Amino acid sequence: MDSTPPPSSASPFDMVSSALGQYMPADGAAAAAGSAEPRGDNAALRPAPADPPPARQEQILGAVNLDPELRITRANLDAPVFAGVEAVIGSPFVDLLPPWDVPTVTRRLRQVLETGEPHVARVQRLRRGDGSELVVSMSILAAAAPQEGLTVSLIAMARRLHLYAAETAIGTSLDIGETAQSLAESLLAWGDVTAIDLDFAVWSGEVVTEHPQGRIRLRRAALVPDRAWPDGYVTPGDDLPGDASRLLSQAILRDDAAQAIVIPDRKAIERVLGSSQLVRALVPGDQAASVACIPLVLDGAPPVVLGVAEVWRRADRPFEDSELLDLQELVARTSHHVDLARQHQREHTQVLALQRRLLPRSAGDTIETASIYQPATPDSAGVGGDWVNSFPLPDGRTALVVGDVVGHGLGAAATMGQLSMEARALLSAGLGPDEVLEHLDDTVSLLDDAESGLAAGYSALGSTCCIAVYDPVSHHVELASAGHLPPVLVPPDGPAGPVAIRPHPGLGTEFALREPYDVHAFSAPPGTLLALYTDGLVEDPALSIDEGIDRLTGAVSSVHPWDGLQQAARRVVSALAPARRRDDVTLLLARMIGYRKGDTATWRLPARGDAAARVRTLTAELLRNWGTRDDTRDSVLLVVDELVANAVRFAGGPITVRLIRTGRGLLCEVGDTGNGRPRLGPGGLLDDGGRGLHVVHGLTTRWGVRWTDTGKVVWASVER
Repeated sequence: MDSTPPPSSASPFDMVSSALGQYMPADGAAAAAGSAEPRGDNAALRPAPADPPPARQEQILGAVNLDPELRITRANLDAPVFAGVEAVIGSPFVDLLPPWDVPTVTRRLRQVLETGEPHVARVQRLRRGDGSELVVSMSILAAAAPQEGLTVSLIAMARRLHLYAAETAIGTSLDIGETAQSLAESLLAWGDVTAIDLDFAVWSGEVVTEHPQGRIRLRRAALVPDRAWPDGYVTPGDDLPGDASRLLSQAILRDDAAQAIVIPDRKAIERVLGSSQLVRALVPGDQAASVACIPLVLDGAPPVVLGVAEVWRRADRPFEDSELLDLQELVARTSHHVDLARQHQREHTQVLALQRRLLPRSAGDTIETASIYQPATPDSAGVGGDWVNSFPLPDGRTALVVGDVVGHGLGAAATMGQLSMEARALLSAGLGPDEVLEHLDDTVSLLDDAESGLAAGYSALGSTCCIAVYDPVSHHVELASAGHLPPVLVPPDGPAGPVAIRPHPGLGTEFALREPYDVHAFSAPPGTLLALYTDGLVEDPALSIDEGIDRLTGAVSSVHPWDGLQQAARRVVSALAPARRRDDVTLLLARMIGYRKGDTATWRLPARGDAAARVRTLTAELLRNWGTRDDTRDSVLLVVDELVANAVRFAGGPITVRLIRTGRGLLCEVGDTGNGRPRLGPGGLLDDGGRGLHVVHGLTTRWGVRWTDTGKVVWASVER
């Protein structure tokens, strides 16, 4: 026996064949050629001597070489287990496959041929000349030189090897559909068609409980082989008919220990199902004559059934007791993988539901927005704490918020939701961006306080947030940031670049490091584009963060004023997001529109006794020019009169009055230099104090106060 390794230039076929030569008995080929009856997988289960000589070892490895046209050029299938598998030189490799596997395997072969990336350990069935089938583990390798084609290595799946390989394959994914598909593919070694039907609660990630009524709702999660099924047959994603769920429930929800239930022949199947509709929905073809139903059970007190695996066979292959034991062992070994995928799906669903709830829906008529969120990985493990939001404020302005909460999973998602809702509430109450960040800083510190019991092992210290508020009348933006990367500004007639904001530590920093948050104000005329984002979009191991921001600036600058903003956002993310993301990618694009000049009016008046009368005259003339209805005009005149009178009475300094014609009505604003908060008191019939606010409250749909550096603005909205 020659144990010299092959030279490094040898092809994969030569190396596999060399390995075969080390273990193949000298008379293996003759034994294979002279064997009239093919040996099955059960041969590997026969007791063997304690130290079998090399010449008597069971050989389960074979190799086939293919040219670029996928025709067989060489074959080494001399092991007795491959007897009956006729690898004819010059014939297509797909002649060895069942017809329904040809498209999938052909696609895999051509993929390896084109990319050179191997495809390893696919559970596959080969056809023997007598019509029987052999289950193998098939790996596809590119040849040493492209013109040599491919090498396909085949490992005949003995029982123990198959159970090990199946369990390993099933445990590689936390996606519920992929896990069910892997289990179905592994079970195909014992049948012609396999299906996995899961309790709907498992499929949707809900909490699974016992079923005291003996009835579960089943949904098909996987079905192999992959081929065209007749109309009416239940395929993945479909719910099983109610009667089918009832029958399967009776079969798998039993008082005794879970075990495989076998319906042995076609007549018994039709008798149990009871209707042609159920036969058409569940039985895969006329040749299917028997089925084994194996419950997927979680051990416990009491045990919980996750679903059922079904293995269908033809009439000439009845189930043996040893095979049923194998089926039960494999399903029992892998049921916990299904439950892990269910738990993962549950967390994934919860986090995504929260994340989508925070995504912008509509920012109003004065600004156009588009947002993109992509988790770090397609599965739920990548869903983290990145969030964006844009929403109209009650006083007609628009808030744009982006944040990045430390970490991933439910802890980060819960903190993200709390910070996002708190920011929205505070901005709607009239606080400025810097004041909102101060409150968020306190919230993060509170959440990290172990004594409060709110941290629960998760820390959000260092989370970042950036808030921008756009005024569509003055076309100005006020922006404050807590440790977040600077937004990118693209003015309609100037150079693009990041907004020059002073760096500030993230939320929840030590008290000694805290500094007042700066508010950066800048002009944003109609057509201005503002991009807010998280670091996952611009971070690249090969580039500095400044280079990443420069790339983003170039990409956003290329957005044409006529481009649809959502499509533009997708292009920007596609161009910049790294192929292998380590963090979530979030982008919010905002295009400023603002109000037309003819839809707003602003007057600045001294705080004198005749101010209210002057404002009534100016407002009446403006409303006539706007064509406002008489009843709306009367309401607006009363509201403006009361707001100006209050400003003169309780505040000093000049008064600013602003009227805005919106899509749904009129917005009245009165600004003064006072710092007192107007409050709506009980206001009795003879109580003169506070009657003005009662008038405003009765005539408007909403009113409120926002604070400025010089005082406050009281605003009120009147529908027309």
